Amino acid sequence: MDELVRELYGRPSPGPHAQSRVWRRVTARRRRRRLPWPALIPAVAALTLLLVSVLAREQPMEPGRRILLTAATSAASSTTEGAYWHVRKLHDGVRETELWVTRQGRAWTAERGRVTPVTGRSPFSMAGRDVTYEQIQALPADPAELRERVAAMLPPGSEGLLADALGGLLWTKPSPPPVRAAAYRALADLPGVRYLGTATDERGRHGQSFAYALPAGRVRTLTIDPATSQVLSSDDGERSEVVLAAGWTDEGPG
Repeated sequence: MDELVRELYGRPSPGPHAQSRVWRRVTARRRRRRLPWPALIPAVAALTLLLVSVLAREQPMEPGRRILLTAATSAASSTTEGAYWHVRKLHDGVRETELWVTRQGRAWTAERGRVTPVTGRSPFSMAGRDVTYEQIQALPADPAELRERVAAMLPPGSEGLLADALGGLLWTKPSPPPVRAAAYRALADLPGVRYLGTATDERGRHGQSFAYALPAGRVRTLTIDPATSQVLSSDDGERSEVVLAAGWTDEGPG
């Protein structure tokens, strides 16, 4: 043991307690070497959590996903006050139409100033299949559950229309605010939705554009205003629609 002490620390200086001090240092060194592995687990776990936290802060969300989630937050706080669900659109830059729907399901359309009651079918559809006002109101507010419910409502063989069906809940239908928010969050998680960047619609309004595939090789582009959660325009390569108004109002048809 004396040889080990001399090897590690040299010859101790004279003094009544010098050797005992050196001995304590040697035994402490041995105890550190023999520290059992289980005693290190809490320290390793704490270090892992710290590294995960740092990496999460250093890797920001993809811009498009962040924009959709911002729109979702805006949608969750939108208002539903009013007696009529009202949508006014400009089609292909030349034709303007309007739709009014009450909470009881009564509906009217207008084109070229002529107002006509909607009879015999629902004013709302999803992939060509009618959906009622009550069905829309009953949709879940959880993004994963909404995705499953909407997929189940699509006709057989139309799985490729899931993104389009979710997108339709943002502006063509009187979706409750939590459902609109869930639709935005569900779109943010769909791998087929692509962010195209900033765009300007036919009315000069600035927004953010997203695209997803439709059947027959077509692609729909939606331009949204994330600050208000409103859809500004839609274009599928064959038809374009500029959304002039979409929301609840007390002003009914004619």
